[in-house]
Amino acid sequence: MGKTKTSGENGLKLNYGKTILMGFAFMASSIAWGVYDPFVTKILNRMLGASPTIAHWSEALVNKAPFLLKLMEAQGENVGSAAKGFTLVPLFIGIIMTFDNVFGVIFQPTFGKLSDRCHTRFGKRKPFIMFGAPVAAALFLLIPRMEHLGSIPALMTCIILFVFVMSLWRAPCVALMPDLTPPSLRSEGNAVINLVGGVGSMLALVAATIVCAVYKIPNNTEHELLYTPHVFEMAAVIMVVCTLVVTFLVKEPDSRLHTAAERNKDADAAARRAAEKQARKEEKQALKAMKLTKGERTSLILMLCGLFFLFCGSNSIQTYFSLFAEEILGKSTGEATKMMALFAISTALGALPAGFLGKKIGRKKTILLGLGLFIAAFIVYLTVGNASASLRLGLVYAALILGGFANMLITVNTLPLVLEIGGIAKVGTFTGYYYTATFSAQIATPIVYGVVRVLTGTYASLFIYCPICFTLSLLCILGVRHGEAIPDEIIKEAEMADD
Repeated sequence: MGKTKTSGENGLKLNYGKTILMGFAFMASSIAWGVYDPFVTKILNRMLGASPTIAHWSEALVNKAPFLLKLMEAQGENVGSAAKGFTLVPLFIGIIMTFDNVFGVIFQPTFGKLSDRCHTRFGKRKPFIMFGAPVAAALFLLIPRMEHLGSIPALMTCIILFVFVMSLWRAPCVALMPDLTPPSLRSEGNAVINLVGGVGSMLALVAATIVCAVYKIPNNTEHELLYTPHVFEMAAVIMVVCTLVVTFLVKEPDSRLHTAAERNKDADAAARRAAEKQARKEEKQALKAMKLTKGERTSLILMLCGLFFLFCGSNSIQTYFSLFAEEILGKSTGEATKMMALFAISTALGALPAGFLGKKIGRKKTILLGLGLFIAAFIVYLTVGNASASLRLGLVYAALILGGFANMLITVNTLPLVLEIGGIAKVGTFTGYYYTATFSAQIATPIVYGVVRVLTGTYASLFIYCPICFTLSLLCILGVRHGEAIPDEIIKEAEMADD
């Protein structure tokens, strides 16, 4: 299905049509989170801001702990000099908006392992997607309706159920492509998957504009309550459509164990079940016996540490850049959003080159190249800290464009490298490990950088904090000796280290 492309001296070809279809699962996830992050934040801000209970707690707490005013100022809140200007709303929003990362750390490794041992006629991964995505879409529809009901407990119930169900199928969704793609083509396959997922993210960005045009609603804050439910509806419909595409057009091999008893049509049903149970027990024991070597364990630990520091840096950029742009560059939130769009566009354009480089020079070298570009962009900006405002602004634009391309060089190759260390039998398990590291960083970095911001007193510290994180990531990944798709000098060195 679709065009194919030669991808190396070994003659293997990536089926682009098949890979794009697999990417629809990732598109469903991308549009859900693309709508969830900005719109749920606004819903929470409106509902919690109108809560007398939150207002009472805020006043009582600031009277007992005045230092919290400085902490909230570090998060970009204009709390004022009087205690009555303090509010706990941003704090609660911040906590609630980390639920998806917390659930990811707790549940994604578990469901990744469960999908490794899932045996159905639909395969290992598709059952989780076929169940999880539609249920998540249904819960997604309910979230804005809870605001119309005016019930914070009902809203929180929907949010918690939504992020839980999303964590149920995230690892199997990501593991689908590596399952159906040869190891040497996974970097290119991951690039295609990221491109398709990027379409979902772009649809989320323009969802409000599309909805307002269709329903003839002005696209402004005053009418936000009117069009918000329709934005969630649009995202939910696309999620279901993407699920149908994966269900009917992506063919995952039947993962049921075909024992001798199963092949014998006249075999007794009880004997058939007993044979299957024994076979699965043996398979479970075999998976446990497939332990990593000392060198592989070291590479895995270093890679996961590298991912942690990498996402500490990249997540802080996405979270705090608008505040940095306002304080240091004098830009409005809208202008900062347009600047970040350059980062997103550069990231998308870097997807296919990142996959090609991952195959051509190796995944590790491509990742290190991306980290080096990130660090170089920040260093150039720091060296001209006293330059004119126009020069500094131009350097920030250059850093965003270069950083977006560097981001994709890293993103496309990190997951395939981690999966290669674990092997084909543990794709789901190691996908879970990958997201445990990245989600842990996304939970930790708002707290860590919040402390940095309090101590430094300026968002200019963002351009010091980030390169430190990227440098730590680079140092960790330098020690990785496994994870390449084909035997080359890196693999030979790793094998010698294991002996």
